[in-house]
Amino acid sequence: MSESFATPASPDQLDRAAAALRDHGFVVEVLDDVAAARVRIAELIPEQATVFTGASETLRRSGIDDDINAGGRYDAVRPRVLAADRATEADAIRRMTASPDYVVNSVAAVTETGSLVLASGTGSQLPASAGGAAHAIWVVGAQKVVPDLAAALRRVEEHCLPLESARTMRAYESPSMVSRMLVLNRELIPGRGTVLLLREAIGF
Repeated sequence: MSESFATPASPDQLDRAAAALRDHGFVVEVLDDVAAARVRIAELIPEQATVFTGASETLRRSGIDDDINAGGRYDAVRPRVLAADRATEADAIRRMTASPDYVVNSVAAVTETGSLVLASGTGSQLPASAGGAAHAIWVVGAQKVVPDLAAALRRVEEHCLPLESARTMRAYESPSMVSRMLVLNRELIPGRGTVLLLREAIGF
């Protein structure tokens, strides 16, 4: 695990990433910390909207996951998915997670050249970010900023995967894997994709 991938980006790096993302059609807000992100998400998502949260340490550690899934303000998808029978309701689960009003997630890396990189063991949380959700919000800690796509892929394999595998071993006695990856190079629908880029490090 490379310690460099855990180091928060400099202000110049954050500015370069934010500018490149904006050039690629994303809405970008640079915020001080997760407290500001929690406030901003409440402002961005209307009450009773259907919201799906990705499985994310950033969302869990920040409290955003609880805000959405346990706060009662939204039509939260994840609690319904967890309560569903995967053997008999697989199609319903797939539809619920693929096309909510809003998806809120994090990313494995964001590049200074304006790309977002998501990695997944099952792929189930990727369709909403790829375009299935009407709106997407990604909350990104400062340590996830890397120079380019090659560095982003190294960050996934060398930094994120070992940490996630340690988590899944504790939780499920099984290592994680990267079986699906999604690279978002551009947002074509104005206002659809919002990146909340934090000045502090959080998550993997």
